[in-house]
Amino acid sequence: MAGRIEDYALIGDMQTAALVCRDGTVDWLCLPRFDSHAIFAGLLGTEEHGFWRLGPAHAADAEPPTAARRSYRGDSLILESEWDTPRGTVRVTDFMPPRDGAPQLIRIVEGVTGRVPMHSALRMRFSYGRVVPWVHKHEGRTVAVAGPDSVWFDTEAETYGKALTTYADFTVAPGDRITFTISWQPSHKEPPPLPEPEQSLVATEEFWREWVDHCTYHGPYREAVVRSLITLKALTYAPTGGIVAAPTTSLPEDIGGVRNWDYRYTWLRDAAITLSSLLRTGYREEARAWREWLLRAVAGDPENLQIMYGIAGERELGEAELDWLPGYENSAPVRVGNGAAHQLQLDVYGEVTEALHLGHMTGLARSDYASLLQLKLIRYLEDHWQEPDEGIWEVRGPRRHFVHSKVMAWVAVDRTIKLIESGDADGPLERWRELRDDIHRDVCEKGYDKERNTFTQSYGSQELDASLLLIPQMGFLPPDDKRVIGTIEAIQRELSTPDGFILRYPTEGDHAGVDGLPGDEGAFLACSFWMADDLAMIGRVDEARKLFEKLLALRNDLGLLAEEWDPRLERQVGNFPQAFSHVPLIDTALRLTASGAYGG
Repeated sequence: MAGRIEDYALIGDMQTAALVCRDGTVDWLCLPRFDSHAIFAGLLGTEEHGFWRLGPAHAADAEPPTAARRSYRGDSLILESEWDTPRGTVRVTDFMPPRDGAPQLIRIVEGVTGRVPMHSALRMRFSYGRVVPWVHKHEGRTVAVAGPDSVWFDTEAETYGKALTTYADFTVAPGDRITFTISWQPSHKEPPPLPEPEQSLVATEEFWREWVDHCTYHGPYREAVVRSLITLKALTYAPTGGIVAAPTTSLPEDIGGVRNWDYRYTWLRDAAITLSSLLRTGYREEARAWREWLLRAVAGDPENLQIMYGIAGERELGEAELDWLPGYENSAPVRVGNGAAHQLQLDVYGEVTEALHLGHMTGLARSDYASLLQLKLIRYLEDHWQEPDEGIWEVRGPRRHFVHSKVMAWVAVDRTIKLIESGDADGPLERWRELRDDIHRDVCEKGYDKERNTFTQSYGSQELDASLLLIPQMGFLPPDDKRVIGTIEAIQRELSTPDGFILRYPTEGDHAGVDGLPGDEGAFLACSFWMADDLAMIGRVDEARKLFEKLLALRNDLGLLAEEWDPRLERQVGNFPQAFSHVPLIDTALRLTASGAYGG
């Protein structure tokens, strides 16, 4: 059985990523890209669907022992796990070197004290656990082949095969270092070069040290901010600059339920806010790469902006269910692809325009095509902003006039007006100023409940929505506006858990709610950070700091966050780790630091 979501560590090479459990098991790895088929899919099934366990030997009928300690090596993505056993202490170092050829996952076993018997069990299953590869020896190396894929396994330890699994049993003493590496290669090509684990370790540590040195944030929350930035970097597909929302699919928002989605794609919304955080902490190169990815992805068809694309800009992300996988803790179905790709979500135009605006304001080199794209997006919004859409949360119920979507349409127009006023673009300034005023008036008249003094989820509805917390952050209304304060207080009353964390919107248990799905979900972590931001903006800074630090306490021992927190089960839920949680963590830390609202 897979571990709890927070039991996992992330390692990656900025093209794909693996999840490593506390017991030394790699339960998730897609090769060669984030969105490729998994060779280890035990996370969503059983050991029969692929895993790689490396740790102290244990009885066959006993649970594998969990590490007594684990941490990342400094500010890096190199995981170090230590086990204390009756016979001594052993350390396993796991990492994926930034890719300069074949993707590799390297594991180094090091004896610390005593003599510790160790056990490695490698069960590769291609195509999300469905295909058993042909495993054989080739010039002293072990290779697994199935269709277009091959995975090469290299170690100095003696290995043997049994029950379609490759094993190694060995003992380490102080000073011993035994290395294990798997490398992916297209099966029709020559074998990948022999790995050099020790050299790769040095190079990987140096890569992360140099990258973190560019961070311009040195405030009181630096540890949390840097770990979040490293996580965002790990979720960036280096060849193209695309940013995945998470490296996993179908980790449930509701344990045992159907709210299971594939997040291994680039949502324009998530990527745009990620770009914002990167720019504000000194990472212009990543922002430039994302802008170039965006321009390629939407080239030739900007009016039909998709809400998400593949990591290389692919448009077709057809959704399918993998019925041979039982799902994480029996949360079925397991989905790959994402049918929401072609939804209409008008807020995306605002997020993209805001990201382009921020890049312009922070000194990214001018791009004529980026300015042209921005103008085309506004021309589209001129004709379509009054239409209902699926909204920020990708509801699978009927379209509505979501207030947040209208607010972000206003943002798109407002930022484009500023671009024209700066002299860096030409457009019908007066007409678009009137459009901006029209959208603003429409939202304030139709999306605001005067009796309750709050904006609502959609025009004419009674429901609240945590996305309304972005109204002051986007500059739609000032923080001290009574309607803003009323909305914040209403969300605290109606969408808050007992711990003060924030739900996205009301759900209806066994009945289909506004999102068209049965079941409930946990507190949405991004929304909870937004609440902390808003509280700081309206002067309730001590309350904001306390909420922020409670949110930091939800991170796992390695500083990682999933999408949501289940207050009933007191555990993380949803895909992991989640960019949409780590970005607002950074933003809130920056805001609280600027206001001086921090403890100590």
